[in-house]
Amino acid sequence: LACSQKQKKKEAERTAILIQRWYRSYMARLEMRRRYSLTIFQSIEYADEQAQMQLSKFFTFMLDHFTQTNKTDQEISSHFFSSSSDYAISIPDHAMKEYERIIEVPASYRGPHLCFPLTVADTEVLLQAFKDQQQLHARYVLQLFHETRKVLQQMPNITHLSTSYAKEVTICGDLHGKLDDLLLIFYKNGLPSEENPYVFNGDFVDRGKNSMEILIILFAFLLVYPNHLHLNRGNHEDHLMNLRYGFTKEIMKKYKTYGKPILHLLEGIYSWLPLATIIDNQVLILHGGISDTTDLNFLNSFHRNKVGIIHIKVLRYFTGCSSKVPSKWWNQLLDRRWAECVKMGQFHQNSRRRLLQICCMKLLIRSHQCKQEGYEISHNGKVITIFSASNYYEEGSNRGAYIKLNPDVIPHFVQYQVSKSTHFCCSNCPLSALKGLREKLYTHKSDLITAFTQYDPLGTGRISLGQWASAMESVLHLDIPWRTLRSRLVCLAPDGSVEYLSCFDNLEIILPIKEVQPYLVETLYRYKADLEIIFNMIDQDHSGLISADEFRQTWKLFNAHVKNDVSDESIDSLARTMDFNKDGSIDFNEFLEAFRIVHKFSYNDQPS
Repeated sequence: LACSQKQKKKEAERTAILIQRWYRSYMARLEMRRRYSLTIFQSIEYADEQAQMQLSKFFTFMLDHFTQTNKTDQEISSHFFSSSSDYAISIPDHAMKEYERIIEVPASYRGPHLCFPLTVADTEVLLQAFKDQQQLHARYVLQLFHETRKVLQQMPNITHLSTSYAKEVTICGDLHGKLDDLLLIFYKNGLPSEENPYVFNGDFVDRGKNSMEILIILFAFLLVYPNHLHLNRGNHEDHLMNLRYGFTKEIMKKYKTYGKPILHLLEGIYSWLPLATIIDNQVLILHGGISDTTDLNFLNSFHRNKVGIIHIKVLRYFTGCSSKVPSKWWNQLLDRRWAECVKMGQFHQNSRRRLLQICCMKLLIRSHQCKQEGYEISHNGKVITIFSASNYYEEGSNRGAYIKLNPDVIPHFVQYQVSKSTHFCCSNCPLSALKGLREKLYTHKSDLITAFTQYDPLGTGRISLGQWASAMESVLHLDIPWRTLRSRLVCLAPDGSVEYLSCFDNLEIILPIKEVQPYLVETLYRYKADLEIIFNMIDQDHSGLISADEFRQTWKLFNAHVKNDVSDESIDSLARTMDFNKDGSIDFNEFLEAFRIVHKFSYNDQPS
């Protein structure tokens, strides 16, 4: 009996060890999947933002050179930019009364009513209304934005705060239209007040579906507590970024006929947002980061409303003003808004330490990059990245966080995650990441095949794993673990080599227009976001429709941007194949439908 009991005990222990090993292995696989998913998401996002930079550079170059080449191109450019330049014309102080007189609030409106100047009670009414999914009427939005613009105009480029007037200052990173995260922050940390000051470090809008509500809440608290709620400008507080990442669509969907004046007023607000915040002369807070060329004295001295959005340059050009925005202004603002800690190699630890010493700063707090835990400490504790939008890429992809900074300049991090369930892992996250990666494969199909075949001169259809990984990175430049992802992206031969054409097995491409060549569809899909921005800029009234002539103008600008050698005759031929509406217009979705691209993702996403 004793031997039997000992045997059972050993078997139980052996079983427990096996279960423990299995559980640890399972959790390790989940962690690996979570990490490679976040890496894929971040790499694709970085590539998209670099594409946005290239588009902005194209616009700037065109304004400086391309528009002066001939009358036709000048005509196109004038049409292209005219819809966004008039915001810079100053709005008179009596405009708020004009809103009251011109825009009537109907008796059927059940949303919040605002009276100016705002009070704390108004902010509470707004918070409750948005929790109940109500929408603020356009008249109040315009009034609120107009008052916000007036307050921001009185603020310096760099805001100076002191913790001596409060026990702690709360610092929040990117929110990106995620209202639930903002509401959760206020629930956990309390509403902004004289005793509870906040700094929001840019990127309030885009991607999420409630960017407008976030701006309204932040602007309302700014009007009530202008000395205790502070807003830094991020790279998404920009008209072109909003066209690419969704905020413009959100405004037009929610406010329709009033969307255009709201957009114009909002662009003026963007141009007046402060660039950075300094706490106790020891902590520097700005959205992107710093580099060797960052000059805080210079950032604090120039007219911030004259840089950051290229439409100011457009206004100067078309009003005949010969002066230009100094390149140093432009470069400093781009540097501050776009600087990366990891991706851009010119920002190294030594330069950061030197700059902090020169500025007599102990700590740099930045945002701009999603972090899995909501924050990251780097450079020997001198640099903190804070990111406040949880579930940024997908449900379960990351936590959000904010910082409580005390007078001793010791940061305390508070993490959270808005979720229907409390489990951090989400099985759909790796699947979604791989789907986005496969779309990247298609958009570079021709270049990838060229890179693969260089390793396969005999045309066997197979190359080594190392050659496949090198080819993928040389074309896509995504800096992700290709070897780890091999079983998700490609088929392996029995000898372990890679059947490289299997990368594209799960994509089915349909070309309904025979005049359109496959390479053109590939180019179109690769630059689809850029094309949509150009389309929306041509679409002055944001109706979603453009005429046949505007369609041709869109293609000419798009071809100039991507350096496609497509003749005017080819564009005219393409226009004739399009299915325009009876009034001669076409919307963007109908336009893309002509180049139908059907994806079939049927791969197995089980852990290796």
